[in-house]
Amino acid sequence: MLKQIVIFLFAALVAGLPVRAPEAAELVMVEEMGCIYCERWDAEISEIYPKTPEGQAAPLVRVLKGSSGLDAFVLNRPVIFTPTFILVEDGRELARIEGYPGEDFFWGLLGMILERHTGFKAAS
Repeated sequence: MLKQIVIFLFAALVAGLPVRAPEAAELVMVEEMGCIYCERWDAEISEIYPKTPEGQAAPLVRVLKGSSGLDAFVLNRPVIFTPTFILVEDGRELARIEGYPGEDFFWGLLGMILERHTGFKAAS
């Protein structure tokens, strides 16, 4: 498998094609202006998120509610609340967390959905 990836990347570089990693899990944060829970998430989580194992497993993609940015994803149902955190892979929804229940609950819920839907293993 690794040999095939290397060959593909080399061929893409030679052909001048853009090189992009295969689609992996992403955490889509749907937010809106004036959302106090979005602001609270920003204050408590946003800076550290990309540095955590969870942030490495599912990089954050921020989308404004009502924007065309959500059109890039196949969702199981519409987004009603903000923030809503949607775990997607290959552009398809796997799971979601609606609202921001606070730092402790957020990490626990995120860890559970990552473990259930990806190969992620939370630190003990």
